[in-house]
Amino acid sequence: MTRLGETLRAYQARDPAARSRLEIFLLYPGVHAVLYHRAAHFLYCHRMKFLARLVSQWSRCWTGIEIHPGAKIGRRLVIDHGMGIVIGETAEIGDDCLLYHGVTLGGTGKDQGKRHPTLGNNVMVSTGAKVLGPFKVGDNSRIAANAVVLGEIPPDSTAVGVPARVVRIAGERVDYASQVDQINVTDPLQKELQAFNSRLEWLEQILDEQARSKDV
Repeated sequence: MTRLGETLRAYQARDPAARSRLEIFLLYPGVHAVLYHRAAHFLYCHRMKFLARLVSQWSRCWTGIEIHPGAKIGRRLVIDHGMGIVIGETAEIGDDCLLYHGVTLGGTGKDQGKRHPTLGNNVMVSTGAKVLGPFKVGDNSRIAANAVVLGEIPPDSTAVGVPARVVRIAGERVDYASQVDQINVTDPLQKELQAFNSRLEWLEQILDEQARSKDV
């Protein structure tokens, strides 16, 4: 009951439309989804995986939120609206996180074992964002709406775009080169410019050799 009480208070703090804890408890699908998940996760951890999936499937039908029984969820998770959220089996969510509708914490299909992301504490993932792969999103980070995150995000960061780039860390803007390095994404324009410069240097070298041969 302590966890339920603190979850209801978290909804009141984050959702200006929330009028009372009773309304939140009875009518908010995010609360129901987490309660069902607690039961499903208990069954999953006690090797009753068929029953665990049964509970999670019922929750999916009832709330529109799909959470695999194996996922680990911390305290005071707030799911705003929630329709279309998918959370994979090896996903982990820290305390005081906020997820909006259409969010996916999924895998890429390339990994074994740990396949889904880990969210630190106080992470916000906005509407439609996709966080894909077995990496960590650091504490206090923000993922913008419709971003596609494919690599690790440092703490206290804001990530935007497709693929996502870190644009702020601890409130300070991040330059473009740092953005690419932090999430291990190769920028195609930068790659083309590097190839062009290499080609130009090669041509200049040939012209210099031809000029020297004529002088001789």
